[in-house]
Amino acid sequence: MDNNQELIKIFYAAFQQKDYAGMMACYHPEIHFSDPVFTGLRGKQAGAMWHMLCERGQDLQIVFNDVQADETNGRAHWEATYTFSTGRKVYNVIDAAFVFQNGKIIRHQDSFGLWRWTRMALGPMGLFLGWSSVMQKRVRGTAVKSLNVFIANHSEYQ
Repeated sequence: MDNNQELIKIFYAAFQQKDYAGMMACYHPEIHFSDPVFTGLRGKQAGAMWHMLCERGQDLQIVFNDVQADETNGRAHWEATYTFSTGRKVYNVIDAAFVFQNGKIIRHQDSFGLWRWTRMALGPMGLFLGWSSVMQKRVRGTAVKSLNVFIANHSEYQ
């Protein structure tokens, strides 16, 4: 099995255990992470995001499959089920793309339907407004604020 393919599997197995430190061990120190909510996280910010999500995701369940990788690029499919802070259940379907450098993940791009996510996480407001750039900007802004507060309370990310 390819080392990078194994690295992706180790990353998601750690996520299943809510082992954010194990997840970060798979990342290059100069990691660049992005998804539809957390855009453009770099280095320790990405680690802080996973730490926050693992810590807050009391009922978080992760499954992953279709892991493929070569020397430079990889991909995987993963699904997350959890209760969002609104009390609503979310079932998110994500496709991930990776770039590797020196045996670590240096770029991680997750893709999912943000409008689909807002409908589950926010209910009627997400259904009627989740498609709009205003609502999506608000979701991103709230997420960044939450991450910044988390980082301020965790000196290892400062």
